[in-house]
Amino acid sequence: MEDEQTGGRRRRAELTKGDRRERAILDAAERQLAADGYEGMTVATIAQAAGITRGALYFYFGSKSEVVAALVARTVSALRAEVDAADDGGPPADAVRRGLDQTARMWQEHGTVMRAAVELSPTVPAIERVWRSAVDALTDTMRGVAERAGVRSGPGPRDADALTAALVWMTERVFYQASVTGGSTDDAVATLVHVWRAALGLPVDLERR
Repeated sequence: MEDEQTGGRRRRAELTKGDRRERAILDAAERQLAADGYEGMTVATIAQAAGITRGALYFYFGSKSEVVAALVARTVSALRAEVDAADDGGPPADAVRRGLDQTARMWQEHGTVMRAAVELSPTVPAIERVWRSAVDALTDTMRGVAERAGVRSGPGPRDADALTAALVWMTERVFYQASVTGGSTDDAVATLVHVWRAALGLPVDLERR
Protein backbone atom coordinates (compact mmCIF):
# COMPACT_ATOMS: atom_id res chain seq x y z
CA MET A 1 0.00 0.00 0.00
CA GLU A 2 2.81 2.40 0.88
CA ASP A 3 4.48 1.72 -2.48
CA GLU A 4 1.23 2.44 -4.31
CA GLN A 5 0.72 5.68 -2.40
CA THR A 6 4.32 6.73 -3.02
CA GLY A 7 3.93 5.94 -6.71
CA GLY A 8 0.73 7.97 -6.85
CA ARG A 9 2.42 10.96 -5.24
CA ARG A 10 5.34 10.63 -7.65
CA ARG A 11 3.01 10.58 -10.67
CA ARG A 12 1.17 13.65 -9.40
CA ALA A 13 4.48 15.45 -8.85
CA GLU A 14 5.63 14.55 -12.37
CA LEU A 15 2.36 15.83 -13.83
CA THR A 16 2.74 19.10 -11.97
CA LYS A 17 6.28 19.47 -13.29
CA GLY A 18 5.04 18.76 -16.80
CA ASP A 19 2.31 21.36 -16.46
CA ARG A 20 4.88 23.92 -15.36
CA ARG A 21 7.12 23.10 -18.30
CA GLU A 22 4.26 23.34 -20.79
CA ARG A 23 3.28 26.69 -19.32
CA ALA A 24 6.88 27.88 -19.68
CA ILE A 25 6.88 26.84 -23.35
CA LEU A 26 3.66 28.72 -24.05
CA ASP A 27 4.83 31.79 -22.14
CA ALA A 28 8.06 31.77 -24.15
CA ALA A 29 6.11 31.41 -27.39
CA GLU A 30 3.94 34.41 -26.51
CA ARG A 31 7.05 36.52 -25.88
CA GLN A 32 8.53 35.33 -29.17
CA LEU A 33 5.39 36.22 -31.07
CA ALA A 34 5.55 39.74 -29.68
CA ALA A 35 9.26 40.17 -30.40
CA ASP A 36 9.80 38.31 -33.69
CA GLY A 37 6.42 37.39 -35.14
CA TYR A 38 5.36 33.92 -36.24
CA GLU A 39 7.82 33.76 -39.13
CA GLY A 40 10.73 34.70 -36.86
CA MET A 41 10.01 31.90 -34.42
CA THR A 42 11.43 28.38 -34.60
CA VAL A 43 11.18 25.36 -32.37
CA ALA A 44 14.80 26.02 -31.39
CA THR A 45 14.22 29.64 -30.39
CA ILE A 46 11.10 28.77 -28.39
CA ALA A 47 12.94 25.98 -26.58
CA GLN A 48 15.87 28.26 -25.82
CA ALA A 49 13.57 30.98 -24.47
CA ALA A 50 11.79 28.38 -22.31
CA GLY A 51 15.10 27.11 -20.95
CA ILE A 52 14.80 23.59 -22.36
CA THR A 53 16.25 21.56 -25.23
CA ARG A 54 14.58 21.08 -28.60
CA GLY A 55 14.13 17.42 -27.75
CA ALA A 56 12.32 18.31 -24.54
CA LEU A 57 9.99 20.64 -26.42
CA TYR A 58 9.17 17.92 -28.93
CA PHE A 59 7.95 15.80 -26.02
CA TYR A 60 5.08 18.28 -25.67
CA PHE A 61 4.58 19.67 -29.17
CA GLY A 62 5.35 18.34 -32.62
CA SER A 63 5.94 21.63 -34.39
CA LYS A 64 5.95 25.40 -34.08
CA SER A 65 2.37 25.55 -35.33
CA GLU A 66 1.29 23.12 -32.58
CA VAL A 67 2.88 25.38 -29.97
CA VAL A 68 1.06 28.42 -31.29
CA ALA A 69 -2.22 26.50 -31.61
CA ALA A 70 -1.91 25.52 -27.94
CA LEU A 71 -1.13 29.14 -27.05
CA VAL A 72 -4.22 30.31 -28.93
CA ALA A 73 -6.26 27.61 -27.18
CA ARG A 74 -5.07 28.80 -23.77
CA THR A 75 -5.92 32.39 -24.62
CA VAL A 76 -9.35 31.74 -26.06
CA SER A 77 -10.21 29.48 -23.13
CA ALA A 78 -9.62 32.45 -20.84
CA LEU A 79 -11.63 34.71 -23.16
CA ARG A 80 -14.57 32.30 -23.21
CA ALA A 81 -14.56 32.09 -19.42
CA GLU A 82 -14.52 35.89 -19.11
CA VAL A 83 -17.41 36.39 -21.54
CA ASP A 84 -19.44 33.57 -19.99
CA ALA A 85 -18.98 35.15 -16.56
CA ALA A 86 -20.05 38.53 -17.96
CA ASP A 87 -23.56 37.20 -18.59
CA ASP A 88 -25.05 36.66 -15.16
CA GLY A 89 -28.60 36.43 -16.46
CA GLY A 90 -29.29 40.09 -15.73
CA PRO A 91 -30.33 42.88 -18.09
CA PRO A 92 -29.13 42.16 -21.64
CA ALA A 93 -27.77 45.69 -22.11
CA ASP A 94 -25.49 45.21 -19.10
CA ALA A 95 -24.35 41.80 -20.35
CA VAL A 96 -23.41 43.32 -23.70
CA ARG A 97 -21.32 46.00 -22.01
CA ARG A 98 -19.56 43.57 -19.67
CA GLY A 99 -18.87 41.06 -22.43
CA LEU A 100 -17.29 43.69 -24.65
CA ASP A 101 -15.28 45.14 -21.77
CA GLN A 102 -13.86 41.70 -20.99
CA THR A 103 -13.11 41.04 -24.66
CA ALA A 104 -11.30 44.38 -24.90
CA ARG A 105 -9.21 43.52 -21.84
CA MET A 106 -8.15 40.21 -23.40
CA TRP A 107 -7.14 42.03 -26.60
CA GLN A 108 -5.14 44.50 -24.53
CA GLU A 109 -3.35 41.78 -22.56
CA HIS A 110 -2.95 39.12 -25.27
CA GLY A 111 -3.34 41.02 -28.53
CA THR A 112 -0.22 39.40 -29.99
CA VAL A 113 -1.76 35.94 -29.67
CA MET A 114 -5.19 36.99 -30.87
CA ARG A 115 -3.78 38.80 -33.91
CA ALA A 116 -1.80 35.67 -34.75
CA ALA A 117 -4.99 33.60 -34.47
CA VAL A 118 -6.79 35.85 -36.95
CA GLU A 119 -3.87 36.01 -39.37
CA LEU A 120 -2.86 32.33 -39.26
CA SER A 121 -6.33 30.77 -39.28
CA PRO A 122 -6.56 30.72 -43.10
CA THR A 123 -3.34 28.71 -43.45
CA VAL A 124 -2.89 26.73 -40.21
CA PRO A 125 -5.82 24.31 -39.72
CA ALA A 126 -5.11 23.63 -36.04
CA ILE A 127 -5.27 27.33 -35.23
CA GLU A 128 -8.37 27.81 -37.39
CA ARG A 129 -10.18 25.04 -35.50
CA VAL A 130 -9.34 26.54 -32.11
CA TRP A 131 -10.24 30.09 -33.13
CA ARG A 132 -13.51 29.07 -34.77
CA SER A 133 -14.50 27.02 -31.74
CA ALA A 134 -14.00 30.13 -29.60
CA VAL A 135 -16.13 32.24 -31.93
CA ASP A 136 -18.84 29.56 -31.88
CA ALA A 137 -18.77 29.43 -28.08
CA LEU A 138 -19.00 33.22 -27.76
CA THR A 139 -21.88 33.19 -30.24
CA ASP A 140 -23.69 30.61 -28.10
CA THR A 141 -23.31 32.80 -25.01
CA MET A 142 -24.43 35.97 -26.74
CA ARG A 143 -27.34 34.17 -28.39
CA GLY A 144 -28.84 33.77 -24.94
CA VAL A 145 -28.41 37.50 -24.33
CA ALA A 146 -30.05 38.29 -27.66
CA GLU A 147 -33.01 36.05 -26.92
CA ARG A 148 -33.49 37.68 -23.51
CA ALA A 149 -33.50 41.01 -25.34
CA GLY A 150 -36.43 39.79 -27.42
CA VAL A 151 -34.70 38.61 -30.58
CA ARG A 152 -36.55 35.63 -31.99
CA SER A 153 -34.75 32.30 -31.66
CA GLY A 154 -34.25 30.24 -34.76
CA PRO A 155 -32.06 29.72 -37.82
CA GLY A 156 -33.48 32.48 -40.01
CA PRO A 157 -31.30 35.32 -41.34
CA ARG A 158 -32.82 37.79 -38.84
CA ASP A 159 -33.08 35.39 -35.93
CA ALA A 160 -30.78 35.13 -32.92
CA ASP A 161 -28.41 32.52 -34.40
CA ALA A 162 -27.46 34.50 -37.49
CA LEU A 163 -27.60 37.89 -35.80
CA THR A 164 -25.25 37.03 -32.95
CA ALA A 165 -22.85 35.18 -35.27
CA ALA A 166 -22.58 38.27 -37.48
CA LEU A 167 -22.08 40.54 -34.48
CA VAL A 168 -19.38 38.30 -32.98
CA TRP A 169 -17.43 38.18 -36.26
CA MET A 170 -17.81 41.96 -36.59
CA THR A 171 -16.48 42.34 -33.04
CA GLU A 172 -13.45 40.21 -33.86
CA ARG A 173 -12.63 42.41 -36.86
CA VAL A 174 -13.07 45.70 -35.00
CA PHE A 175 -10.76 44.66 -32.15
CA TYR A 176 -8.27 43.18 -34.61
CA GLN A 177 -8.08 46.46 -36.53
CA ALA A 178 -7.68 48.43 -33.31
CA SER A 179 -4.87 46.10 -32.24
CA VAL A 180 -3.07 46.24 -35.59
CA THR A 181 -3.30 50.01 -35.97
CA GLY A 182 -2.78 50.94 -32.34
CA GLY A 183 -6.29 52.33 -32.11
CA SER A 184 -8.16 52.91 -28.87
CA THR A 185 -9.87 49.82 -27.49
CA ASP A 186 -12.05 52.13 -25.38
CA ASP A 187 -13.34 53.75 -28.57
CA ALA A 188 -13.82 50.32 -30.13
CA VAL A 189 -15.88 49.22 -27.11
CA ALA A 190 -18.02 52.38 -27.28
CA THR A 191 -18.78 51.77 -30.96
CA LEU A 192 -19.45 48.07 -30.48
CA VAL A 193 -21.74 48.60 -27.49
CA HIS A 194 -23.79 51.01 -29.60
CA VAL A 195 -23.98 48.59 -32.55
CA TRP A 196 -24.77 45.52 -30.42
CA ARG A 197 -27.50 47.25 -28.46
CA ALA A 198 -29.05 48.78 -31.57
CA ALA A 199 -29.01 45.42 -33.36
CA LEU A 200 -30.67 43.71 -30.38
CA GLY A 201 -33.31 46.42 -30.03
CA LEU A 202 -31.91 47.70 -26.71
CA PRO A 203 -31.53 51.31 -25.53
CA VAL A 204 -28.21 52.61 -26.86
CA ASP A 205 -27.67 55.71 -24.68
CA LEU A 206 -27.50 54.10 -21.23
CA GLU A 207 -24.16 55.74 -20.56
CA ARG A 208 -21.76 58.15 -22.17
CA ARG A 209 -18.12 57.28 -22.78
